[in-house]
Amino acid sequence: MKNILENALKNSISYKNYRNLMHQLTAQGKSTGPIQSEELTNYTLLNEARMKRLDKTIEIDDEIATEFKKIEEPQIWLVITESWCGDAAQNLPVIHKLAELNDKIQLKLVLRDENLTLMDLFLTNNGRSIPKLIILDNQLNVLNTWGPRPSFATKMVNDYKEKNGSLDAQFKQDLQVWYNKDKGKNVQEDFVNLINSTLIHS
Repeated sequence: MKNILENALKNSISYKNYRNLMHQLTAQGKSTGPIQSEELTNYTLLNEARMKRLDKTIEIDDEIATEFKKIEEPQIWLVITESWCGDAAQNLPVIHKLAELNDKIQLKLVLRDENLTLMDLFLTNNGRSIPKLIILDNQLNVLNTWGPRPSFATKMVNDYKEKNGSLDAQFKQDLQVWYNKDKGKNVQEDFVNLINSTLIHS
């Protein structure tokens, strides 16, 4: 596993460079990934606008910021993502703001379809769901993982699938409405639990 993680980190980029990449791709009418389609391009365009807004408007609760200052040992937050992923667009700006709270945290991003060997180590219900965050220490030991959605959104997905069998366009719209109302609060709560659990077990 360490070889796979090392290779992924060599391929990783900063959040700023990821945002620049998205901006460049939308200008070219493209998305990340080997498959290019009008649908994926449209998702990327939508996500670029979403992330631009969230980068400006997301606010981290003071109590949560205090919790993040407790981290004393270096951590690498490695996130698997793609530009066309709606959940990634909603959550990455919050994750970025949380990582900025403590200089012991390094946030690195990799594209899923260029790093499938990594993705396949961190499946969700046997699926390549993104975004997926892997928290590593300096020796590349896995301390914890998160993703692809905040806990409340995950419950929404599971409940809907149980009732209807699969996710449809209506549900996806309802999920985006929830994200807009939540304003990143559920992710922040999840990450406090994640960090506290990591500190207890490290």
